[in-house]
Amino acid sequence: MFIFASIIKGSIIMLLNRTIKIILLLLGGVYISLQGLTLEVEGAYVSAIALVLFTIFYIGRSKVRSKFFITFLITFTLAQVLGAISWHTPEVKADEVDYLYFVSNMLYIVSYVLLILKTIRQLRLRTIFSELTIPILVLVVLDIFCVSLISNTTEGVLTTSQYILEYTYNGVVMALLSIALIDYMYRNNSKSMLFLLATIFLTFSEIIQLAYFYILNDDSLGYIYAFFLVIAFVFLYAQSQYKVTEPIAAYIDEPLEVENT
Repeated sequence: MFIFASIIKGSIIMLLNRTIKIILLLLGGVYISLQGLTLEVEGAYVSAIALVLFTIFYIGRSKVRSKFFITFLITFTLAQVLGAISWHTPEVKADEVDYLYFVSNMLYIVSYVLLILKTIRQLRLRTIFSELTIPILVLVVLDIFCVSLISNTTEGVLTTSQYILEYTYNGVVMALLSIALIDYMYRNNSKSMLFLLATIFLTFSEIIQLAYFYILNDDSLGYIYAFFLVIAFVFLYAQSQYKVTEPIAAYIDEPLEVENT
């Protein structure tokens, strides 16, 4: 009787987990559609609801949990909720400070910094700097160049304080991508690969979103950056289900056995 009850309970939990995952995917699809149709207010609320549900699901149902990842989810979700609320606040005049804009963007920055710290604390920095010195230097130069190039596109649109915040934001995003690449080069396993893919989609989503708001008047960009953001979180969840393991050697040199005939 006890075994039968355990089987039923396990089946219900499995069904509940699958149902929540399906709901999250549906919400992701709705969010992509709304952003593509320039229904940004509705899209902001759907994304906020999806992230709240995703955070609750990860904390309550995930087999592998990370305090850093939970804090990232909470911080990112809070920023998304504030972004949705900002659509219903009075319009900020040119000579006034948009506090919600600064707070929400700083929360996004903090959330990405948490992912960076989560990754760095799992690395053996002395080994990495000794083995990957040249790639790291190249990445630093590329990051500075890319961040300056991307941020300069908004120089005539944003105020000085907004530009500084945007530059910092882009710098943190590029640093996250670089750290993820270094982590993959170091570990060479499934978790690091999924994390790298997540940061690639996240970075492209941020860049396209920047172009959508400040540079190009193209509604199709809404579909693209929203789609990339959803895919990024799919990969973030996938990598979170793997435990951190030791690096895997890229090649294993084994002596070949020659058969005597």
